[in-house]
Amino acid sequence: MTAFEPKNPGYRAAAIAMFDGQPAMRTLGIVIVRLAPGEVELAMLHAPAFTQQNGFIHAGIITAGLDNACGVAAYTLMPPEADILTVEFKTTLLAPARGERFVFKAEVVKPGRTLTFCEAKAFAEHDGKTTLIATMTGTLMAMLPRPASSHEVRASRA
Repeated sequence: MTAFEPKNPGYRAAAIAMFDGQPAMRTLGIVIVRLAPGEVELAMLHAPAFTQQNGFIHAGIITAGLDNACGVAAYTLMPPEADILTVEFKTTLLAPARGERFVFKAEVVKPGRTLTFCEAKAFAEHDGKTTLIATMTGTLMAMLPRPASSHEVRASRA
């Protein structure tokens, strides 16, 4: 993994605040385990409420964890004034999501001014074994403040 230099010296606090501001992550019980510039590890425990008809954690829940991991990893490299939004992802489900604990690891592959490309992996921990259950590639967008247009400036003076 290439070492990235964050644009925000307070990236850690900013990324944690952005993550903590998401009620969906609290609902799923997903927490940050490890955080570094361009990298994150999230985890959640098994919950029967998130299973599908065969007792596996639903693919939508796994995808939510992967997407959020990509978002947090990308956000650690964005400037302080940025917000973040996912613009695209592809998930490949490799094995049933059977386990006591699930881990979502993401890393930035290529950061950009506006778009950042990430890769993530989801793992299930079950009976002392760790199984790769899904992968994701994702593109995240830095939502930067836009300067007011001359039309907006004239309208605000009126």
